[in-house]
Amino acid sequence: MTITRRLGGLAHRWALFAFVVVAWELVTRSVDDLLFPPPSEIARATADTWFSGKFAEDVLPSLGRMLGGWAIAAVIGIALGVALGRSRVAMDYAGPAMHFFRAIPPPLLVPFFLVTMGLDGMHTGTIVFGAVWPILLNSVDGARSVDAVKIDTARTFRLSRAQWMVGVVLPAASPKIFAGLRVSLSIALILMVISELVGAANGIGRELKDAQESYQNPAMWTWIVLLGLLGYLFNSMLLIAERHLLGWRSAPSRTA
Repeated sequence: MTITRRLGGLAHRWALFAFVVVAWELVTRSVDDLLFPPPSEIARATADTWFSGKFAEDVLPSLGRMLGGWAIAAVIGIALGVALGRSRVAMDYAGPAMHFFRAIPPPLLVPFFLVTMGLDGMHTGTIVFGAVWPILLNSVDGARSVDAVKIDTARTFRLSRAQWMVGVVLPAASPKIFAGLRVSLSIALILMVISELVGAANGIGRELKDAQESYQNPAMWTWIVLLGLLGYLFNSMLLIAERHLLGWRSAPSRTA
């Protein structure tokens, strides 16, 4: 029954998606606006673009920038967030500065990163600066939410600092850390495109800008569709990893 329900829900979701695509096709053909081509034209442009030899030359560098910046932000955010979350004094001092810097829109710092880090470092710096805040703040909140019983148990067993962090704090904070990772992954994808719009020899953002400036609207929508698919794919992969790693949180209940 569970599998049947899941398949039924999946069929309903895809049926709604198909309905939206068909409606989009009919509306765009009736309006006949060059800025909004019908999905059939976008599909033809997608086939021409995705199966060209240049496709991998643009997508792979963009993915490298996005995932590299996101990974650096994850390491910094988790390590610093857990440390600050377990120290109220440190958070009292660091909190105002954190809230000040996270209020700065990352795209505004693109010129700063371009001057200080060069063209290649600008992409990574922009992504890291924007993606680190959800991870950092969620890690702080998660580290503060350790149950009092677990704290007393750890003291009873006289766990070392490393055992306390790895065995108690990180498992307790992991649900909120994963929530921050999912939000930051979407931010990393957006900032990857923005940084490549400003300056890049290749990449999805560069191709999107070139298609827009040359009025190749179906090709422009091809890259927009690709960004949507990448966001959906990476979010789904992260959700699968979360369910696998945190399966112990939701053990199935048995009723008599």
